Amino acid sequence: MKILLTGASGYLGGRLCHALVNRGYTVRALVRRTSDLSGLPSSSPTDGASLELAYGDVTDYPSLLDACSDCDIIFHTAALVEPWLPDHSRFFSVNVGGLKNLLQAAKETKTINKIIYTSSFFAFGPTDGYIADENQIHLEKAFCTEYEKSKAAADKVALQAIAEGMPIVPVYPGVIYGPGKLTTGNVVAQLLIERFNWRLPGYIGRGNDKFSFSHVDDVVEGHIAAMEKGRLGERYLLTGENASFRHVFDIAAIITGTARPKFNIPLGLIEVYGWISVLFARITGKLPLISPPTVHVLRHQWAYTCDKAKLELDYRPISLKDGLEEMLPWLKSLGVIKY
Repeated sequence: MKILLTGASGYLGGRLCHALVNRGYTVRALVRRTSDLSGLPSSSPTDGASLELAYGDVTDYPSLLDACSDCDIIFHTAALVEPWLPDHSRFFSVNVGGLKNLLQAAKETKTINKIIYTSSFFAFGPTDGYIADENQIHLEKAFCTEYEKSKAAADKVALQAIAEGMPIVPVYPGVIYGPGKLTTGNVVAQLLIERFNWRLPGYIGRGNDKFSFSHVDDVVEGHIAAMEKGRLGERYLLTGENASFRHVFDIAAIITGTARPKFNIPLGLIEVYGWISVLFARITGKLPLISPPTVHVLRHQWAYTCDKAKLELDYRPISLKDGLEEMLPWLKSLGVIKY
């Protein structure tokens, strides 16, 4: 069995590539020629496994079609994950157009038995005042970010393809955190770096936000379980503990034996800082950590249950405390935080 993995050079994709190769699978990793390949397995696979690089891009249909050739399974983790970009159209060209290209390539290839499509909790929309499950559909009345808008649109594409008979299993991680690449997708790591370097001295808002936190290795296991056990056409939330970023900072303080923040930074003030950061980003070309769309996300709750994945995929997410107890020493070992 040969597996095509898109987004293999990313945070989640790299961890998934390691796990698949370590389990003896033959993996073809779709990467761009400009991709940072440091997150991919560097040693020769053993026990019959192999790793092959296919150069291309999900927005380049011919390269994607070539990559699909003689594959049986596709993991589609490729996505543009940013809260803000100066060119908003890129979210749709990658996250929606890339999925459409993949589905068309899979149809033309005719050998694909299953597609594990990595969506996002954002595709479900906010859950202000309640905890949602896989039955929730985004209302599409308002969006906090263009990324959210693109993932909701891509989800509709996936669900329509399922209705037409495509062998898709969509999975929806929460806020992914844990060891791995320090990309924008690893937002918890980025905020902890800011926190422990005193560039973020207080809590973000008043702690009214709530997110579902997913350890990256749990999400990887959930993907593999979706390949092995997931029912075609069924949606699976690969989420975890629902908590606020205030709670994250409190746990981090306990683990590191450091003081908790002593004050709250109002979201209005953070939004002003976000607008300034966006202005500098347009001048320098360096993307900001905080932007106004980020603040819009923090004004809502995004809480979900993963009971269905626990029941059908044997998904067993670890607690946020256990995950941070692993992550903080890792960040310290990299020299990006001190405590």
